[in-house]
Amino acid sequence: MFDSFSEFLVKAAQNRTLAFIVILTLGVIFVNGWTDAPNAIATAVATKAIPLKRAILMAAVCDFLGVFFMTLVNAKVAETIYRIVDFKGDAKQAYIALASAMAAIVMWAVIAFLYGIPTSESHALVAGLSGAAIALHKNFEAVNKAEWGKVLYGLVISSFLGFFLGYLIVQVLEAAFRHVKREKTERLFKAGQIVGSAMMSFMHGAQDGQKFMGVFLLGAFLARGEGNVTEFEIPIWLMMLCSGFMALGTCLGGGRIIKKVGLSMVKLSPHQGLSADVAAALSLLMASLWGVPVSTTHTKTTAIMGVGAARSMRNVNWNVVKEMVFAWVLTFPGCGALGYLIAYFFLYAS
Repeated sequence: MFDSFSEFLVKAAQNRTLAFIVILTLGVIFVNGWTDAPNAIATAVATKAIPLKRAILMAAVCDFLGVFFMTLVNAKVAETIYRIVDFKGDAKQAYIALASAMAAIVMWAVIAFLYGIPTSESHALVAGLSGAAIALHKNFEAVNKAEWGKVLYGLVISSFLGFFLGYLIVQVLEAAFRHVKREKTERLFKAGQIVGSAMMSFMHGAQDGQKFMGVFLLGAFLARGEGNVTEFEIPIWLMMLCSGFMALGTCLGGGRIIKKVGLSMVKLSPHQGLSADVAAALSLLMASLWGVPVSTTHTKTTAIMGVGAARSMRNVNWNVVKEMVFAWVLTFPGCGALGYLIAYFFLYAS
């Protein structure tokens, strides 16, 4: 890997292949900050604990810090994504397949954003890479089943954990403050929500930032004709570059997604919003320390469902939940097929 950012810039200027794959990867990181990050601040904005513009700025800063500090502590999520598919073989063809996967992920994210659907960029990433790798090798052996298993385990565990912790934490808060006047708790819970949203944004950067750094490293090695690298270190300049682009994307916000997650699914009070944020952030922290790539979108929305269900299952707008679940289920085959078709076209049909 490049020892310094200046060396990276020089090599990118000299190597058009490297420059192109870097632009595509940074584009995907930018889109992730644009479409995924709003989930972290949706509940705080919905309960009016913090104004939208201030929440977006806070999310951008915390995303940046999450990428930077979590990677210094534990880079297992980046390693999982790096190894999730096999791009070994002809470096030029592997590069084309990887570029096709990045294009598919961006297209999928833009479609989801236009419809205001909080789809998972993490699962789009895994699906797009897998589809492109299958097209490259023309068989399913291109997929690392052990690493893919971590993604599926993460999907199930984070969903149940988010729901359970959301249900539990809101019950604990309501029991603890049952005899305290509402006027006194309102300000406290709203302040707590700001902290909770900051935690969520930090963990969003910690999880998703690592995933895209894994792809960045893969693209950089392929562009240099090094398709068989198995061991690597993530330089600090790369952490800063990826987190900076994610923060830039976050600054553009995502009003439609905030409305869908924070307003349409469950009507939340401040203490419920705080419970959802803390539950989701704890779930993401555990997943990151275990090295399991999970979806911040799934984790946050299931935490919100758990909070709503604690009072009554009727509090949850199940029509919105069904719409989200449909989008989540569709992401794996949909983005995977898109990655496959784009890669196949550029590899064999063009």
